[in-house]
Amino acid sequence: MKCIYCDHLYTYLLKDKQRKCSKCKRKFSPKKVAREKKLLDLFIKGRNAREASKETGMHFATVQRHYENFRRTIALHADEQYRMYSGQVTEYDEYLYLPKSLKAEEHIHKLQHFLTLSYENKVYNLMMPAIQQYNYNPDDVQEKKLLLKYLRFDKVAKLKKVENTITKFWAFFEAFILQYKGVSDEQFVFYLKEAEWRFNYTFEEQREILKNRML
Repeated sequence: MKCIYCDHLYTYLLKDKQRKCSKCKRKFSPKKVAREKKLLDLFIKGRNAREASKETGMHFATVQRHYENFRRTIALHADEQYRMYSGQVTEYDEYLYLPKSLKAEEHIHKLQHFLTLSYENKVYNLMMPAIQQYNYNPDDVQEKKLLLKYLRFDKVAKLKKVENTITKFWAFFEAFILQYKGVSDEQFVFYLKEAEWRFNYTFEEQREILKNRML
């Protein structure tokens, strides 16, 4: 079995069932490596953390940590790709996301505000300032209505046609995020990046990207 750290071809088995590399001298558990590969495959296939926990027998909290790491890796990949192709952005538009079960006027503080840019039939998303940063009185209904109107109409946008890559992504994202309940403000950007990654790449491309970076 090859070393997972340096790719050296020879490792030897220890009494505790771990393997040790004859070159870099680092140890690793083949069983743990196999479980993590399985977890990566389940994530790529779109299984949520609870489903993956049941299928692998791994503790839910452990699976959740791995999934968070996958999403952070995806976000880093997206940033690297955008730096390479930022000069080819052709369209952009702002989006306000709120679960359809909530009314914007009553839950304006829960709005997620992001900017979607399009290049080469792919998208890249940037989080905009949190709604809480706007100076408004949360108890003033009229003030909240005015802020909502401002956010909806006073925005930056450059679109060539009504139906475009950006609107297709928004529809994809709305369907994707439905499977998750109660995503926190801090974690929202990583779920957005996961949706972006799944939208931008085919299943095989997704597998290649994550496996090359994680394994």
